[in-house]
Amino acid sequence: MIVPAEFPELQALAWNRDVARPIPAEEAFALYERNWRFIDQKRLTAREKRLIRDLADKFGHGVLLTTG
Repeated sequence: MIVPAEFPELQALAWNRDVARPIPAEEAFALYERNWRFIDQKRLTAREKRLIRDLADKFGHGVLLTTG
């Protein structure tokens, strides 16, 4: 489970929900993929970049689809 409030860009993507409530990792991965065009990559922290890489490894076979 991942708490969106702990990751600035994920928190922004989860604007319509309680960002303090944990969400399943697969749901976080789906949010990143579906909404990549809204991610400010310059604001990604090292921790959030690592999270995205780990999620892509686990749920995307090492690939994050960034086009929609």
